[in-house]
Amino acid sequence: MTSGEFEGWSTLDKRTLPVTALTMAGVAIGAGIPTTAAIVGGGGRFWVALAWVVAGGVVLVGGGVLAELFYWKGVRYRVTPDRLETAFTLVFRSRKSLQRDRIRNVDLTANPLHRLFGVAVVTIGTGSHESGGQGRIKLNPVSRAEAERLRADLLRRAEIAETDDDAPLAELDRSWIRYAPMSFLSPALGLAAGGGLMQISEWVGLQKGLIDWVLDLFRGIPLVVSILILLAIAMVVGVVGALGLWIEMWWNYRLDREAGGTLRVRRGLFTTRSISIEERRMRGIELVEPLGNRISGAARVDAIATGMRQADDQDKTDYHTLLPAAPVATATRIAAEVLREPVSPTEAVRLAGHPRAARGRLLRWWVGSVVVLLAIFAILGFLLTDVLLVIGAALGVVLLPVSVLLALDAYRNLGHGITGRYLVGRHGTVRRSTFALEREGVIGWTVKQSIFQRRKGLLTVVATTAAGTGAYSVYDAGEEQGLLFAEESVPELLTPFLERA
Repeated sequence: MTSGEFEGWSTLDKRTLPVTALTMAGVAIGAGIPTTAAIVGGGGRFWVALAWVVAGGVVLVGGGVLAELFYWKGVRYRVTPDRLETAFTLVFRSRKSLQRDRIRNVDLTANPLHRLFGVAVVTIGTGSHESGGQGRIKLNPVSRAEAERLRADLLRRAEIAETDDDAPLAELDRSWIRYAPMSFLSPALGLAAGGGLMQISEWVGLQKGLIDWVLDLFRGIPLVVSILILLAIAMVVGVVGALGLWIEMWWNYRLDREAGGTLRVRRGLFTTRSISIEERRMRGIELVEPLGNRISGAARVDAIATGMRQADDQDKTDYHTLLPAAPVATATRIAAEVLREPVSPTEAVRLAGHPRAARGRLLRWWVGSVVVLLAIFAILGFLLTDVLLVIGAALGVVLLPVSVLLALDAYRNLGHGITGRYLVGRHGTVRRSTFALEREGVIGWTVKQSIFQRRKGLLTVVATTAAGTGAYSVYDAGEEQGLLFAEESVPELLTPFLERA
């Protein structure tokens, strides 16, 4: 591409250079502190260690800024009436383009450094082959004003009528924060914090001293009580971590229906995110109730839509969530408004229950899982230490009745039904999910039947769709019940394959 070919093309924002410099400086400091401590702990001199670490940090920051400078000089983009195009023309050349009528989402992200310098990252996607980046273009970064302009321009659809809906569908209610600790994230964060503390103590050469200090602290206290105390401390740390994570993710939350037929979710305290979903791509909603949230009367609303961006290994953002955990009444109201229905389909239908054989199947699965776990503790206890036998016995007293209760709850939660344009299914106990899927959005059915289901006259029917996760299942329905449900949901799709008695 010659200099004349750049006419009409735009460059990325040059403020990416100080952003990169500060980012790499943070990485250098984060890696330099434990490295210095490790060298000093190994007998090296502090000033020598510091000199090596500082030199390495200068190289790291300088190299990062230089690489970013080359990237900034090489990247150009432009928006034409038909396409969005990007080009890289430094050392090697590459071009990439997306047809504008295939663009399904334009998401804006700005971390604290981006916000400090007034820039944002724009990710434009078609919703196809996004796991490999084939249908995605990322502009990193552009000015905040340019990001908003691109979003409005690329999501404009001439065939969609303008709307007058100015009021938000939902805004943050700070009382929702009480649902943040009511999940398995809290103990996971607590255990992760304990593991991180042990790792840091190893880096600085203090792990043995930390272990000895803990042992001295609990000297004279029975082992089981000591373990319970440590678990309680981990839980408190996890709760604090869950609250902080919720605030970072959902502060300033707002759900809007914008002119042009677009749903827009904005959220984030330090890192802000703006996620857009075209309403014409909506195929339903999923009401998700993790056990802790369900006990406290809360649920979250996820979108079932075609062409939505999927989270990947580098980006764990959940692009489907329309509403965080909120009171069930609020969740069902938002679900109805998002679908433009007077009542949420999840509430408009009485779900049909499943045969009792499904209850026995769930009981065997839950109780059997606990028995296998206890058997492992028993074997290791006989081979290694009697402490594991005590722990296994304590777990058995707690987990066996809990597994029975969870199995019975999972059976009560099984159900399916049809209401208007939607088919509805529900399953799960640790994570109860109720989906409402447009019948017109179903493109196929898969019928699954294991050998154990076949003996009990049960089967699982799976609705295949181009939206959401791609498949939504009704588990452990009766054979006739499940097939009739699939046939009634989408007439003629399954009928040619059925043999009637």
